[in-house]
Amino acid sequence: MPAIERPWAAELRAAPALWDIARAVGGGPFHVIHPATFADNLTGMISALADADVRGTVYYGKKANKAAAWLPECARPSAGVDVASVPELVQALGNGIRGEDIGVTGAAKPDGLMWLSLRHGCLLAIDAADELERLGAVARTHGETARILLRVRPPSAPSSRFGFAPDDLAAAMRRCRELPVELLGFSFHLDGYAPAPRAELAAALIDACADARALGHRADRISIGGGIACSYVSRDAWERFEQDRHDGWFHAGRNPAKTYPYHQAPTGAAMVAAILEHDCGGATLAHRLREAGVSLLLEPGRALVDGAGFSAFPVLGCKPSDGDHLLTTVAGLSMSLSEQWKGSEYLPDPVLVRAPGSPPEAESAGVRTAIAGSSCMEYDVLTWRAVPVPGVPRRGDLLIYPNTAGYQMDKNESGFHQLPLPPKVVIEGGGRWRLDTDHPTQEI
Repeated sequence: MPAIERPWAAELRAAPALWDIARAVGGGPFHVIHPATFADNLTGMISALADADVRGTVYYGKKANKAAAWLPECARPSAGVDVASVPELVQALGNGIRGEDIGVTGAAKPDGLMWLSLRHGCLLAIDAADELERLGAVARTHGETARILLRVRPPSAPSSRFGFAPDDLAAAMRRCRELPVELLGFSFHLDGYAPAPRAELAAALIDACADARALGHRADRISIGGGIACSYVSRDAWERFEQDRHDGWFHAGRNPAKTYPYHQAPTGAAMVAAILEHDCGGATLAHRLREAGVSLLLEPGRALVDGAGFSAFPVLGCKPSDGDHLLTTVAGLSMSLSEQWKGSEYLPDPVLVRAPGSPPEAESAGVRTAIAGSSCMEYDVLTWRAVPVPGVPRRGDLLIYPNTAGYQMDKNESGFHQLPLPPKVVIEGGGRWRLDTDHPTQEI
């Protein structure tokens, strides 16, 4: 399944700069990221809110990718960053994001994270009654007032470990009147990628905002979390794969029972627009938000880095395997392609790029290969599916996995075998590139 790619990625793959980067990082795997694409994705979502005349903020869900290079792009009106740890919060602050534009999520936050969030005026999503009490105590001790949302347990997920159940939510709203907190609204997260359930739960929480206001709370915003869809491959490619796949396509028959839906619609900003346009009881969600004076907050991660990165693995060797395919070993580990570590498979096809000066070779029709990491583990496999390549991979070539910035690059990376983690290389304008760092560059 060929990946849907942005122009910058295909251009760099064909440019000498790719090999300059490969030599500079020392022959190991590396990730490439493109903040300009992230900025375009962010602009699209902010514009979808503005086009619907809805006030709101798009918070980048930082867990999707640890790179710092995305963060300066979030230092603009109607944008922010969503974090869930002290290091994530410190990195966001260090890259110019004001505390008031940082959302702090995650269940049962440590007191240290609460304290630092209070000091910088961050917006905290509170998950449970005991967390609310601890936050109140920390705020009182330090003479601060906490800005909070109450996280709601979705009716569609009554057994979820996250959020307040309906009766507990009502009690929490009353308790907020007695604590040094400012209740600004509500938040939720839903599984799946459908617009309608997000719109309908947001509409229901507009009524919760009215109830909270009756208790004297400000309650003027609702966060619908993440889950903004992406498409990695075309609809036709995805449908063919789903209809035709069988165990024989996969090395050792490892056909995953479940994968990410690699084609979806609508996606990105178009999905945000679909949420806002959804009919919620005779009026669109956008109309209901405007009428109630409620802002809509989003926390996309994968959708903001969609098309904004790829991962490159140098080929170490290639040999025949049982069956009708080859087995290629690359430098690095499958932990740098995280989908494999969920019992799943990253399905967009990797691209074979020949090393400069490679001897000419007639490309072989029908060559297929599985791709393994360089560790001692039988299950260290980046791609169990035998993917088509134009010729037999040779030592020094690169296998490039497209569109890996969202959760693939670093979610599961490990220093196993004391191998260094692959560096992230930032592609800038004018053909320039640099290594990602935790702090802003001088040009910012």
